[in-house]
Amino acid sequence: MIKQIITTLCIIFISTYGANAYQLLSSKELGRDDAKNQTIVVKCTTDTGKISNQTCTLRRYVKCSGTGDTANCTGWQPWMDLRTPEKQYSDWRSAASACCRAKGLR
Repeated sequence: MIKQIITTLCIIFISTYGANAYQLLSSKELGRDDAKNQTIVVKCTTDTGKISNQTCTLRRYVKCSGTGDTANCTGWQPWMDLRTPEKQYSDWRSAASACCRAKGLR
């Protein structure tokens, strides 16, 4: 169900913002509490609008203070491109755009 919603949102996003088109390959949310993370894999597009075989893997972790039973988890850390984890992005679309641009794609 969640995958269908994300896929639908991606299609809407691509048709609305065609300049930065991505194809969502997968989205996973793993773990719970202080071990929770969300990973998205997208395919970039070429300048002509064709789907490339180049992918970008984006991840964010849950924001927690403390560990174990005393962990207080509220919200998420910023998104990051796994190739350059020191850079942070407010949403996965901007992370995907930066990753694809770094590969000479969009």
